[in-house]
Amino acid sequence: MALLAVPGLVTGCGTAARTAAASPVGFHGIEPDRVPARPSFVLTDTTGARFDFRQQTGGRPTMLFFGYTSCPDECYTAMADISAALRTSEAAVRIRVRVVFVTTDPDRDNAARLRHWLDQYSPDYVGLRGTQAEVDAAQTAVGVQVATRAGLQPTLPGKPAEHVHAPGTAPHTHDAPLGYGVDHVSVIFAFDSSDRMPVVYPTSSSPADIAADLAVLARKETT
Repeated sequence: MALLAVPGLVTGCGTAARTAAASPVGFHGIEPDRVPARPSFVLTDTTGARFDFRQQTGGRPTMLFFGYTSCPDECYTAMADISAALRTSEAAVRIRVRVVFVTTDPDRDNAARLRHWLDQYSPDYVGLRGTQAEVDAAQTAVGVQVATRAGLQPTLPGKPAEHVHAPGTAPHTHDAPLGYGVDHVSVIFAFDSSDRMPVVYPTSSSPADIAADLAVLARKETT
C-alpha cells in the first residue's frame, strides 16, 4: 500500500508548535486526500491475546497511535492529548471510544512495560506489540512509513533517563535510560463508527481539536 496521502504527514520525534489545523470540511485535524477504510492487522495485546484491529475496534470511534515507551516527547503528548479530549467529552461518546497504542519498539517494550506505561493514562487503553515484522506490517496496513531505529537520544549530563523537553511536551518522567531512539510517524489516526479514517491529528493539534470531533466520529453515517 502506498503511503497515506495526508498533507504535512512526517516522521520523527520532534514537537511542532501547537496550533489548530482546521479542515475545510469541518474536522479540526487534517483529512486524507482519500478517506481510507479501517485497516486490518493482527498483533498481541498486553494480556498475551491476539488482537485483530479491524474486528475488535470495528463500528466504534478509535484513536490509533504508533510510538514507544522510551519516546522523549511526542508519545507522551499524544496520549495525554487523547486523554484530555476524552475527559471533556460527553459520557455517551467517551464510553464508545477505543484507544489503541502500537509500540514501534517491540525489542524493549515487552507486555509488562507497555501495560505499565499505558496505565498512567487509562487501564482501558489497548497496548499492542508483536515481532518487528508484524509491527512493520501493521504500519504498512495503515499506509504510513515504517518506523526505523535511530541513534542515541540526547540526555542531560550524567542523567540517562532525563532530557530537555521540547516546547509543548506533556510533563513526564522516564523509568529507565532513554537509549536509542525510534523515528516514527507522530500522528493520531482517528477512525469513525462507519469504519473510515476521515481525519488524523498531527502534533500541532490540541485536546480541544480532538474533543471537538469525537461526537462526529461516533456518529454512524448511513450514506
